[in-house]
Amino acid sequence: MKKNALVVFKGRKIRRIWHDDEWWFVIVDIVMALTDSVNPRQYIKNMRNRDEELSKGWVQIEHPLLINTAGGKQKVSCANTESIFRIIQSIPSKKAEPFKRWLAKVGYERVQEIDNPELAQERMKRLYEQKGYSKEWIDKRLRGIAVRQELSECWRQRGVNEGIEFGILTNDISRATFGKTVEEYKQFKGLKRHNLRDHMDDIELILTMLGEATTTRLTDNRDSQKFPELQKDARDGGDVGGSTRKDIESKLGQSVISDDNYLEVPEKVKRLKNR
Repeated sequence: MKKNALVVFKGRKIRRIWHDDEWWFVIVDIVMALTDSVNPRQYIKNMRNRDEELSKGWVQIEHPLLINTAGGKQKVSCANTESIFRIIQSIPSKKAEPFKRWLAKVGYERVQEIDNPELAQERMKRLYEQKGYSKEWIDKRLRGIAVRQELSECWRQRGVNEGIEFGILTNDISRATFGKTVEEYKQFKGLKRHNLRDHMDDIELILTMLGEATTTRLTDNRDSQKFPELQKDARDGGDVGGSTRKDIESKLGQSVISDDNYLEVPEKVKRLKNR
């Protein structure tokens, strides 16, 4: 992946940079594309004066990052996708209206999903279908999401920090199940920013679920509280997945840890070829 790249919107070039595992866009380029302002920096200043809440949160929105310019690499104010959407909300321009309508639609859909969680699941199914996944795979993936959510909630209730500690525990399960951390597994499959589980086959998904579901059950049964106790649960849960994997491999006569992914050929197509 190119770490610096251009995207084009309405004939305007918008500079962006890959930073902290997500795209960051040059704010002045976005403003110029949506307003045709000859002085986008002044426009941004006026916009912040109009929108007090935007101005208050500007320090969290704007981050100076090194961008290629006519004068060489310089630090330029950038924002990630979420923050760009917030900026767009404050732009009174006809060009910004399609974005605002889309944001309103997405917001309405999320409210509906809060009232009826089944709608969120149906939306997710449609998205995976559009990406070329089979019904069989989607059913397992959604079940895996539910298992992961249950484990995450279990950890939260016991005071686990969602950043580093979640990552450590997740890697403990993955290492015990597959012999690889999440990052090592992604590299093995040739993935970068992609979600590892979206590129697992049926058995990989099932083993992941088994390790995580077992971890949740162990933590509940043992009433584990402190991080060292939770880490033991994670390793023990992963060991169950790892033992099952080895048993499957001994009977198949081959490894179930696959370096395959669905970047080029959709899962549904590969499933049909393998039948």
